[in-house]
Amino acid sequence: MERSLKGRTLFITGASRGIGLAIALRAARDGANVVIAAKTDAPHPKLPGTIHSAAEAIQEAGGRALACVVDVRSEEQVHAAVAKAVETFGGLDILVNNASAISLTSTPETSMKRYDLMHQVNTRGTFLCSQVCLPHLLRAANPHILNLSPPLNMDARWFAPHVAYTMAKYGMSMCVLGMAEEFREAGIAVNALWPRTTIATSAIQNLLGGDEVMQRSRSADIMADAAHALLTRPSRSFTGHFCVDEDVLRAEGVTDFSRYSPLPDSELLPDFFL
Repeated sequence: MERSLKGRTLFITGASRGIGLAIALRAARDGANVVIAAKTDAPHPKLPGTIHSAAEAIQEAGGRALACVVDVRSEEQVHAAVAKAVETFGGLDILVNNASAISLTSTPETSMKRYDLMHQVNTRGTFLCSQVCLPHLLRAANPHILNLSPPLNMDARWFAPHVAYTMAKYGMSMCVLGMAEEFREAGIAVNALWPRTTIATSAIQNLLGGDEVMQRSRSADIMADAAHALLTRPSRSFTGHFCVDEDVLRAEGVTDFSRYSPLPDSELLPDFFL
């Protein structure tokens, strides 16, 4: 199989910035069609990028783009965006469940509003988008669902500091566990991808300590390259896996990861759950 996403249509949630946008741009360089399903229609005072700036960047990179205002909590918006994607590009080949809400707070410090947001975006949004895309993925030649979520590990140390967030992210991973087996015979690959280190995104900068943390984090390009490797594998022979970016790229023959680091000798920070 050609290791290219040329002509494939990807529906990527949260693709207006960060890892989602990096995955979109990597696919665009192959000549892919990318549906940017994200909330940011107008510039945000604290966060970079909109669905429109992402669409422009995707087109400049060589892809075709469709910008859709989508809050993954809204069934109506998800259904409308998927229908528009199929109308525009003739089908769907890949769903990337990247949209996520985070709050690294203890039980007493987590408001129920924030708890609900994390579960509605992370777990429910992933389930909803997967459900709505499934009829179209069933008709694709090499269909994939990729969730940006961690390996499942019931060790208490991953829960104790931020139990609400862990539950919400593990909900995405449980979708991988169940759906991979549910749709194995149909040939839809369902896998998870997670970074070995922190990734230099605005979320990490805002949550973990600014520029110092950013200098100890890899660029989102490593996740984009790992996602590309997974999404170009045969869907019938690679499903139900909880992958780590470094491991995926090592299997592809990559041995030098320095280009993903901002400084040659920077001491990288391990990411959550690993």
